[in-house]
Amino acid sequence: MSIFSKIVSGEIPAHKVAESIDYLAFLDISPLTEGHVLVIPKKEVDYLFDLDDELYTGLQLFAKIVADGIKKAVPCKRVGVAVIGLEVPHAHIHLVPLNNIDDLNFSRPKLSPSPEELEATAERIKIALREERD
Repeated sequence: MSIFSKIVSGEIPAHKVAESIDYLAFLDISPLTEGHVLVIPKKEVDYLFDLDDELYTGLQLFAKIVADGIKKAVPCKRVGVAVIGLEVPHAHIHLVPLNNIDDLNFSRPKLSPSPEELEATAERIKIALREERD
């Protein structure tokens, strides 16, 4: 069972920003920038391109909604998208707020936000997503 499946099941806590029946979005605890979110299917599938077409397209559409909330909640020019797939054997999309191209450089040192900082960022994104629905 992957660490992400343990987050889905509630065995491991996470700073969730959005959830549906099939998908979950939560903050990366070692982000590249403030507001770095991971978007996953709840079904554990190792490789993004092994997802069936319905789950894959649904994941992309869910990520699009979450990215809009991130853009409204975290000062940035754009929200970048990365799929690497080597760190955790569970398909996931990185959504990273960008102000310059180096913000999406995974080889640079990661941030170390406190749990309180993560919770505050998650709350801002959740509020932005709720406002979007209203």
